[in-house]
Amino acid sequence: MPLTRFTLRQIEAFIAVAEVHSFTVAASRLGLTAQAVSQLVAELEAVLGFRLFDRTTRRVALSSAGRDFLGSAATLLRHVHAADSAADDVRNRASGVVRVGAPLVLASIALPAAIRDYQKHRPKVVVRVRDVPVDQLVDRVADGDVDLSIGPDRACGHTVTATPLFDSAWVLWCAPGHALARRRRAIKWSELAGVAIVAAGRDHEHSVAQMHHETPAGTRVTPVDVVDNISTAMGIAAQGLAVTLAPAYVGVLARSFGLSMRRVVAPESMRTVCLYAPAVRTMSPAAEGFGEFLAGWIKTWQASSP
Repeated sequence: MPLTRFTLRQIEAFIAVAEVHSFTVAASRLGLTAQAVSQLVAELEAVLGFRLFDRTTRRVALSSAGRDFLGSAATLLRHVHAADSAADDVRNRASGVVRVGAPLVLASIALPAAIRDYQKHRPKVVVRVRDVPVDQLVDRVADGDVDLSIGPDRACGHTVTATPLFDSAWVLWCAPGHALARRRRAIKWSELAGVAIVAAGRDHEHSVAQMHHETPAGTRVTPVDVVDNISTAMGIAAQGLAVTLAPAYVGVLARSFGLSMRRVVAPESMRTVCLYAPAVRTMSPAAEGFGEFLAGWIKTWQASSP
């Protein structure tokens, strides 16, 4: 029997009559006339090929076949109501799975705190954090590996949009005992010539090169080593083996290593943290909702970070 041969309205009418043993009372519950409810039940009986009720002038009772069918019909209606409720949740951004990519500091510190706050209002939304190197933030969104990503500014093609969230100055991080930590004033790029610097990731190495591309060749800063993770660079810096350069917003992690921060000027360089989203692919309501929340939340987090 094709499922399309009977309707949900017919099933609703059948269950309502079965519960109250009256076409009139069932009609009142459904907002229909008694005649309309009787017609719906008659149509369902014609489709099923058996009578659902034994009718007399004084009572309506389930037939033997009606009793056998009632359980399946009630289960069907429960699942339909559950599906309708789930659709409401999705439509209202109240449920779904969202995949967000971010580099180490944002992925390990900022995003978990944002998810905690978001789930106070949207407990059915599941947000999955994906560790993504800075130089892959745009590609992962473009390829659909993540719904959103957040991190330092990167060039975007036509398939990804970047929404600027906040600016963060590039600064120097060093151990308290390092000679540069004793400096009270800002450090010029030219003064970093000959200083051992460890860069975190090829993206950082490239960014540092861009920052002082106009510096005379004899004073250009060149990292002595490049590691994959900022935490590794900070660990090396914490032992006084080198200094590292990173945006100021990583301070929440840098200070856990006991590192001191010094401004680097002439010129002072800024890094813009952006939210990346697909430009040609439709996001789920859950992803849209979390993205809007994160865009506002991260600004407050950055402003309050030590």
